[in-house]
Amino acid sequence: MLNKSFGFIGGGRVAKILLQAMNNKGMMPAEIVVSDVNADVLEKLQNQFPKIKVTQSNVEPAKCDYVFISLHPPVLAQTLNDVNSHINHEAIVISLAPKITIEKIENILGKDSKVVRMIPNAPSIINQGYNPVVYSKNISAEEKSELALLFEIFGEYPEVDEYNLEGYAILTAMGPTYLWFQLHQLQELGSYFGLTDEELKKGIPAMVKGAVDTMFESGLNCNEIIDLIPVKPLANNEESIVNMYRNNLTTLFDKLKNQ
Repeated sequence: MLNKSFGFIGGGRVAKILLQAMNNKGMMPAEIVVSDVNADVLEKLQNQFPKIKVTQSNVEPAKCDYVFISLHPPVLAQTLNDVNSHINHEAIVISLAPKITIEKIENILGKDSKVVRMIPNAPSIINQGYNPVVYSKNISAEEKSELALLFEIFGEYPEVDEYNLEGYAILTAMGPTYLWFQLHQLQELGSYFGLTDEELKKGIPAMVKGAVDTMFESGLNCNEIIDLIPVKPLANNEESIVNMYRNNLTTLFDKLKNQ
């Protein structure tokens, strides 16, 4: 795997996360090319990872063995059209975006192209992501095994039904953003209450893990689980919070699934 060339079209958050994950494990390929229209983004990325090559042209990363498409859906298809003639027939194209299906990518690159879709998860930055993947029919068993060596660097990589990728995009990819600001607030409050940083570092993760394990392993239903704690300081706000989840996330899901 490390003898392969890696191209990233799009040098934003996702590229940074995956590069950091590889760097953590000492598994940075010898040749990495990252393109982005924003010169400031490229400068910051190269300062963080001095061995990578950066360019504002998408042509060079498109010529690599692994071509990561780290772009938002509205510009992904047009970018693939622009670089199609530069992508090697044997290259594996890894799309990191929701909404644009393998079929749509194959319609641009050709039916014999090798395509993978992965929905990346921010905790991959510490090698603990949950990144569902789908492989096109042209990805061989040998290529899957090689990709496994790569994907396991980022965390878990379950193979899922492509239809469900948009659901994962909202649940697992965006999921941390629903929680981090709340957990950060608990951390700040914990300090105000007199707990040390070390106590908070142990207590908050243990609480979160225990809460999730109770939800899925206790055999209790939702109401029974909620009733395990008699004092509910946020009870007056729960309905509005639930409605925000339902309204905002279902709207986003419908938008992503509207092909």
